[in-house]
Amino acid sequence: MKKMTKSFAASVLAMSFALAFPAHADAGKTAVVQEAPLRAHLAFLSSDLLEGRGTGQRGGDLTVAYLESQALALGLKPGNGDSFRQSVQIAGVKTQPAESTLKLEAGGKALDIAFGKDWVFAPGDATASHSFNAELVFAGYGITAPDEKWNDFKGVDVKGKIIVVMVNDPQPTAEQPSRFNGKGLTYYGRWSYKFEEAQRQGAAGVLLIHTTPTASYGWSVIQNSWAGVERFQLAAGTLGTPLQGWITDDTARALFTASGQDLDALRAAAEKADFKPVPLAAKLNGEMKAAVRKVEQFNVSAVVPGTDPKLKDEVVIYSAHWDHLGKQGDSGDTIFNGAVDNASGSAALLAMAEQARRFPAKRSQMFLWVAAEEQGLLGSAAYASSPLWPLAKTAANLNLDSLNFAGATRDIGAQGSERTELGKLAEAAAKGMGMQVAEAKPDLAGGYFRSDHFSFAKNGVPAFSITSGRDYLKDAEAAKAKMAAYGKRYHQASDEYDPSWDLGGIVQMAQYTLNLGRLIANGAKLPEWKAGDAFAVPRN
Repeated sequence: MKKMTKSFAASVLAMSFALAFPAHADAGKTAVVQEAPLRAHLAFLSSDLLEGRGTGQRGGDLTVAYLESQALALGLKPGNGDSFRQSVQIAGVKTQPAESTLKLEAGGKALDIAFGKDWVFAPGDATASHSFNAELVFAGYGITAPDEKWNDFKGVDVKGKIIVVMVNDPQPTAEQPSRFNGKGLTYYGRWSYKFEEAQRQGAAGVLLIHTTPTASYGWSVIQNSWAGVERFQLAAGTLGTPLQGWITDDTARALFTASGQDLDALRAAAEKADFKPVPLAAKLNGEMKAAVRKVEQFNVSAVVPGTDPKLKDEVVIYSAHWDHLGKQGDSGDTIFNGAVDNASGSAALLAMAEQARRFPAKRSQMFLWVAAEEQGLLGSAAYASSPLWPLAKTAANLNLDSLNFAGATRDIGAQGSERTELGKLAEAAAKGMGMQVAEAKPDLAGGYFRSDHFSFAKNGVPAFSITSGRDYLKDAEAAKAKMAAYGKRYHQASDEYDPSWDLGGIVQMAQYTLNLGRLIANGAKLPEWKAGDAFAVPRN
């Protein structure tokens, strides 16, 4: 935890406001992202004064106020009528295992399992108390995918039941090497999809079977996100099933064995399209208790109006999430500053917006700082469900999350752009900066579905996140080591700003994103998805 004095904070604010109003005009120049304001914003947003920008915490409120004041100082237009804020209604949910009597029963006996160690659960509908006496059904991968001619629910009504499903999606075979995107993960494989589909099927709940290979992370990640911590979900719109949770692979094996089933045999059966759900001789019984509170968070939206009389009604949206993990724990360093994740992206948007205001494009440009990304893309999901600009007139969403603090590169990450006409524009923007787009790799962990751009993509807007390149211009080995070392600081209190950082890579990513956005904003037509893509929908 690095302290920021009040005098330093005041200096940062003063620098930011001074840079927003330069002493001379920039007539005849082009939009060039400046490092000085970006560094100032990064230092302040990741300082202890903002307490880790936690959802539902004081630091989050201070962050919104800062972004709002900076947008006003830059001369940007409010994105929501006369306000820069868009309300996001969120429910905070914290399971109370000591007050819960929930148990898994099979073969006439309750399994000897402990919350946190063997399984986790929470309400998916922001309700403090639920009683269960529900049968369990193994539903394979829990997928309904007409485009893949796949239905894991055929022939069995799971309404009011608890479905037990695997994470990830059906694996490629010699006969069908490209099914479900081959080795790459589709959205059908994400845990969030499983919860959504369970709700659509009318299930009372869903338990995901965890393995490290299928989830791409260990059980400790589940424990840290579910056990003893407050989780957040949207409090409005379509809510989830009464119960959502995970069980370890060992717990699943014990459950299936006690139910007279062979888990490995059922897993193998679930790899085939003719699989049908298998009722288990097991039940979920008891009461689940949780502490529930409602909190209001805010997306911050600012606009640079377009210059073309017709095209100004369409918009390019640049986004970054402002939240991190806030304050946690009672001793030691309790502030999770989130300098890289994602003060870097939030600061970049402010520096980009300054230049966009000076050099507007034909289409309008929106700078959108979204809330509660760390809680499951909640702010961007809320925006997509109640957009401030019609999605049919939204040309694209370009998202920034965790920027390159290790140094400038010869390449840039644009994975996901190839799904749309943005791919060619992404290459053109890179070429214009003497760079190239890094080669796309199989998306084994489903990275495309884990950032805020996905909330736009699943609603038909061409969208992707710009990510760091890996071909460093200077001292490549040291830069790679620096990026590798960040893995240990990710989502830790040690993700702090270092004044010695070379921000060349962050500035480069911000400049690239702004350049790409301007190509889109000045283009002859709105970009489209490639024919047959899972998220391609006709524009209204």
